[in-house]
Amino acid sequence: MVWLEGQDDLFALDQPLPVSSSFPVPRNFIEIAQSAICHRDPERFALLYALLTRLRTTPALIQDHADPLVRHVEELAKAVRRDIHKMRAFVRFREIEGRFIAWFEPEHHIVRHNAGFFTRRFPNMEWSILTPEICIHWDKHTLTEGPGAQKSDAPDGDPIEDVWKTYYATTFNPARVKIGAMTKEMPRKYWKNMPETALIPALIAGAQARESGMIVKSAERQAIGGNSEIAWEALRDEALTCARCRLYKPATQTVFGEGPVDAALMLVGEQPGDSEDLAGRPFVGPAGQKLDQALAEAGIDRSRAYVTNAVKHFKFEQRGKRRIHAKPGAGEIEACRWWIDQERAIIAPKITVALGATAARSLFGKVMTIGKSRGQVLELPGGGAAWITIHPSYLLRIVDPGQATEEYVRFVEDLTAVRALLD
Repeated sequence: MVWLEGQDDLFALDQPLPVSSSFPVPRNFIEIAQSAICHRDPERFALLYALLTRLRTTPALIQDHADPLVRHVEELAKAVRRDIHKMRAFVRFREIEGRFIAWFEPEHHIVRHNAGFFTRRFPNMEWSILTPEICIHWDKHTLTEGPGAQKSDAPDGDPIEDVWKTYYATTFNPARVKIGAMTKEMPRKYWKNMPETALIPALIAGAQARESGMIVKSAERQAIGGNSEIAWEALRDEALTCARCRLYKPATQTVFGEGPVDAALMLVGEQPGDSEDLAGRPFVGPAGQKLDQALAEAGIDRSRAYVTNAVKHFKFEQRGKRRIHAKPGAGEIEACRWWIDQERAIIAPKITVALGATAARSLFGKVMTIGKSRGQVLELPGGGAAWITIHPSYLLRIVDPGQATEEYVRFVEDLTAVRALLD
């Protein structure tokens, strides 16, 4: 029996298929077959039938990944799963007259398979996904199918797209540009259907120019005897015009780090507060005063430490005439990691202290639990020692006087341990 895909194949016959006795198959064969059958290879039916026939007498064959037939079918399934993931990641909707339209060009027959994901992800939005072979449409209640379309049937852009491009450009981190890894995860063939990818060549070029500039500054620094002041001043001046996230718009100014560029100790807080935003300096408000007090008791001279924040702009909610602190989001923390990385590269501190969870997340690139990480020397990504403790503003929020005293003593103990490490 020959299994082919086309008008005259087995599945195009009008008469019912012959019925044979049933037999059990391994569960993972069903899972592999559900993916592999969506592959564009016209021989997929024959391959699956051949594997099924062998499994009838040798069920354990499905575990033999060295078997050529098993390996071939698994490769088909893997390619389909990859295509499913790419569709979920790279579909971009554009709005036209209240309906959202997307164009996508899948490699395999995955559109029906993926339909449920999009109805669950966007249940309250009317949308259509157009592809060359089949289109799917959702009206908030019912999913329908239609014939294939052409790319010209999808809109070229919409007003929201400009906002998305701005966000993408400002959160693009040139410090972590790895073109090979980026194109591996987001192959260039998908770029033409994604609005933000039109920005990538210019962003990469800008990153390379910035890297060259830092190299020049480094050479200048070496030429004058290793003084890091030039590199730090260049970095600070660049940060004054930072627009990597939306926080720069309502804030008064960038609040950059300050302190000796050869400091052995670097203190990283969360973000500027109201006082810092107005003064343009880190830790000058109530939390800064509490920090100064604790540093003095721990025997640390603040003037010899480099003090900065994970996020360089004040995030707040306006309540009447007051500006109330708002916690930075993950995207805002990530957008600012460029500055922290460059500050650490220039300062090269012996110990970096993360004051609070936001600072720890910025330094380590992931969520860190203070309770689990506190009280121990940790290694930072890329090298360097770190210590995690609370943010001094936490002490100001404790209502119970006894608890406040206890937590303050523990904070001083943390800083005292840091001083011992420095010594």
